[in-house]
Amino acid sequence: MTVVQWASWALLGYSGVLFAILLLVDAPYGKRERDGWGPALPVRWSWLLLELPSFLAPLGVLWQRQQLPGIAGGLLLLFWLGHYGYRSFVYPWRLRPKPGAGFKLIMLFLGMPMNALIGYLMATMALDTSHLQDPAWLLSPRFLCGAVLALAGLWITRRADQALRNLRAPGESVYRIPRGGLYNRVSCPNYLGEILQWSGFALAAWALPALAFAVYTLANLLPRALASHHWYREQFSDYPLERRALIPFIV
Repeated sequence: MTVVQWASWALLGYSGVLFAILLLVDAPYGKRERDGWGPALPVRWSWLLLELPSFLAPLGVLWQRQQLPGIAGGLLLLFWLGHYGYRSFVYPWRLRPKPGAGFKLIMLFLGMPMNALIGYLMATMALDTSHLQDPAWLLSPRFLCGAVLALAGLWITRRADQALRNLRAPGESVYRIPRGGLYNRVSCPNYLGEILQWSGFALAAWALPALAFAVYTLANLLPRALASHHWYREQFSDYPLERRALIPFIV
């Protein structure tokens, strides 16, 4: 097997371990931030540092190899860079964190190398996967269905993030129950959107590294959604009983 294949299988195995850990231990950030996990950095700069490797690593691969992908691989890579460019340079400064909120350094130390590795895998996949160099792949059912699913997930995530921003005025520290759109059905439509987005990406790519990242995303966000759902029910006695954590009517 190639290095990329080994790394992708390792990411799949790590995802299973991570999923089991996160079901038992809530990651200490956002609503679940708490003492006892070491020092923290300001939220906005922490998000920049965390997401930046996912943006820079593919650019480093392209520069090192002096090569551009085919059109299908190029579109997937542009989607990746657009997402992580937004998450690095725009999203942190659109947040409205409560005053004094921080992001634990341990989360950065664990997340930054992983994000750099995943960015490397996505760029290498775009360059080396044979069917992604073939323009005919753009019209394949897998690419078309995957692209629709990825764009739908992106739209859901953006709408959900905007709804959360609107809940808190600048400088406020209160939490409120989000309402409207998919928030009427689930507690975490932002996580649902991300899972759909990268599942669609994996379908459009039809390659092991993209599948491994989609599974890794699910392993991260499903436990987080369950923890957030539990937190809402603990904090708000009037929290809607019909809401699920992540998938309407199911989970």
